[in-house]
Amino acid sequence: MVAINPDHDRLARLAAGLLEHEDVDWGRMFGSIGLRVRGKVFAVALYQGGMMAKLPESTVDELEAAGTGERMSMAGRPRREWIRLASSADDRRWSEVIVAAHHYVDSITPRSESR
Repeated sequence: MVAINPDHDRLARLAAGLLEHEDVDWGRMFGSIGLRVRGKVFAVALYQGGMMAKLPESTVDELEAAGTGERMSMAGRPRREWIRLASSADDRRWSEVIVAAHHYVDSITPRSESR
């Protein structure tokens, strides 16, 4: 994978174990490259810095209330299930969010009948 920015390198490093799963790969979302499970993106390193991840709305609410991250806004609209973590958040927090996002999107993404 070609590095896009330091946060992309960080995302790749922290998600290395997840990429060993056959249904996890890299893919495009909004002009960025992110991690996907069965074609659905769950974590993206942002060009402007930081990472966004898809989590249950209640988890996004909790993280935002705790000051851990902020709800993503896209096209001027807040997104219920997307949280943004700053580049300054530590690796432990990023890892927790990446794993939680994978688990969440894996649980809501149908598996192919042929597998």
